[in-house]
Amino acid sequence: MHGGGSKDFRKALETSKNKTTNMIRSKQLTRLSEEEFDLCIIGAGASGAGCALDAALRGLKVVMVDKSDFAAGTSSRSTKLIHGGVRYLEQAFKNFDFAQLKQVRHGLEERHSVLSNAPHLSRPLALVTPVFSWIEGLYFTIGLKIYAWFASSKDTLPKSEWLSKKTVLQRIPGISRKMHSAVLYYDGQLDDARYALALAQSANKAGALVINHLGVISFSVDGDEKLTRAYLKDELDSALHVIKAKVFLNCTGPYADHIRLAANKSLTKRIRPSKGVHAILPLQVLGGKDALLIPKTPDGRVVFAIPFGDKLLLGTTDEDYHGGDKEPILERSEVDYLLETLRPYIDKDVSPDMVLAGFGGLRPLIISDGKSTKGLVRDHEVEFDPTSNLFSLLGGKWTTYRLMAKDAIDDICQYLGVTKSCTTEQHVLVGGEGFVKDDWRNIQAKTGLDQDICEHLNLNYGTNWPFVVEIIEMHPALGARISATYPFIEAEVVYTARYEMVCTIRDFFAHRIRLEIMDWDATMTATERVGQLLGDELGWTAEKKSEHIAQYKALITHFKEKIR
Repeated sequence: MHGGGSKDFRKALETSKNKTTNMIRSKQLTRLSEEEFDLCIIGAGASGAGCALDAALRGLKVVMVDKSDFAAGTSSRSTKLIHGGVRYLEQAFKNFDFAQLKQVRHGLEERHSVLSNAPHLSRPLALVTPVFSWIEGLYFTIGLKIYAWFASSKDTLPKSEWLSKKTVLQRIPGISRKMHSAVLYYDGQLDDARYALALAQSANKAGALVINHLGVISFSVDGDEKLTRAYLKDELDSALHVIKAKVFLNCTGPYADHIRLAANKSLTKRIRPSKGVHAILPLQVLGGKDALLIPKTPDGRVVFAIPFGDKLLLGTTDEDYHGGDKEPILERSEVDYLLETLRPYIDKDVSPDMVLAGFGGLRPLIISDGKSTKGLVRDHEVEFDPTSNLFSLLGGKWTTYRLMAKDAIDDICQYLGVTKSCTTEQHVLVGGEGFVKDDWRNIQAKTGLDQDICEHLNLNYGTNWPFVVEIIEMHPALGARISATYPFIEAEVVYTARYEMVCTIRDFFAHRIRLEIMDWDATMTATERVGQLLGDELGWTAEKKSEHIAQYKALITHFKEKIR
């Protein structure tokens, strides 16, 4: 440890303490048993956490629960884009579909807020669309000019431009030499799981209770069949809990029908889950920092190849999902499809054995008879069931989470007679207040850690990085990497258990540092040490540590087997 900058560090630590949250699960559970709430939100993904923040800022007494971890489902399995949807714009004009056009407008209007409210977790991303003739180039240039025209006047992203072949090769060395030229445009990129966590942390800071691994098993009603209580099971120790609330809001995404039917079994199903997968490849497949948009696929989809960390994220697919509650995962046939789609656009071949990791997710599409999943609009709906008084937030996508939350909480406030309006458009999230991109230099001056580690701590935790450094100060050995080739360190295991409600090994790898979705071999190697550290922090017995470690290794092994 270096001693430099001690005074500045203490100042930063005190500032962080004023901005952070106290997400201690045991204390949240104690409050749960002692209090009654205005609003109970079921589901802690982007929409649920967005609703919790919005409602808490309006003065409602809020509790948010999730059967799994924060953003464990759809909200951590996206393409990591903040966008209006280029594909939707093309479909809108081709099919004269104004619903698609509305969705694009909503996405582009919200893009600015998503980027600016968590500057440590989101950033502009350059996307290159290769074309193989000047006519194609003109077509996409006009389309992207229209796309930019729809964007918010607050948007500061660079404008689109038509690039020469020489320029494209300089920016993306691995792109196919057969292209004529390419069109460049900008959207945003985010770390989806950590962004949803920042929403939950911000809601907690605003007064909401937020509790993971607590699943609803049933409801009770009053004499008029209105929901009054939810009964829950703790997925960690099987303890039972009860929540009393005036209103219940269903934000469970692709599983929304489970809650809707539990509240009122006479309702008809509204959600048609669609599976989308992503495969992770070495970044060197493309090279450079720009993303690739593949505009033409055999079945009319759009596929992206996007730098994420030091890897290349390739996806996605769009198929009806009939697996029920079973976790959607990447399979060999889907790997083959994605690689076959990528090959015409790159200079060197790719093979399945180059895939380092992957993941699957479910889109919560609202049912529309006769349409394929890729033709369904990604807009949202706030449903109110007058029989049970259950509100359900259905459909939508990551970029419009804030608008979705606003619409839902507007309706709930009207129901409760609350007149306060939404204030989330410019509400900077925990970790983003006062964020400085070059603050990694202060981390390095204080710790002497390698630059890549310091940059990671700054981006992953924003202005909360002093808490991680404080742990290293107390236990210098925790500055060690958990994997030789990645910037993640042992102190993060302790930090996330203390401040981010990490309860399982998978919470840490999948939703806090994201190694599970980037490199299965590295995750497997680091599991033993992470399990020991996490177990020590959470008070696990030796037997429980071994059990958790073995279970998680078996899960990673299963993922690997499915793509071989």
